[in-house]
Amino acid sequence: MRHSLRTLGAAALAAAACVTGIAGTAHAAPTSIYAPSALVLTIGRGDEAASTVVRAVTLTCAPRPQGTHPASEAACAELKAVGGDLGLLSAAPADPADRQCSFLWAPVTVTADGVWQGRRISWRATYGNACQMGAALSESSVFNF
Repeated sequence: MRHSLRTLGAAALAAAACVTGIAGTAHAAPTSIYAPSALVLTIGRGDEAASTVVRAVTLTCAPRPQGTHPASEAACAELKAVGGDLGLLSAAPADPADRQCSFLWAPVTVTADGVWQGRRISWRATYGNACQMGAALSESSVFNF
């Protein structure tokens, strides 16, 4: 009986050693040396972020520009220039006389959700109508899709 317990104990110890050796410690290794920069950009009708989405694209900027955005390289360059702060993209057009918009209230909401250089962002802006949106974002290719 003593021999059986020793054998059983030794077998259990060996099994525990094998399981511990196999399991080991898991280490998270980065898959890229670049912090992720990927966004979903939308243009919708209405004054809410959950408005009817008319157009949507994806934009990935790291490690290289890609996605369904038609001008991903230019959009990524603009976002990099403003440090991912989409609020800095919205400005008055270069020459206000070039773009005169009506005051018709037909709101257009643009959104950007995702990560920029590893930092979570969720941004939205609402314009009175499509013309006003175009005037505010005329110098930017980020929402030109």
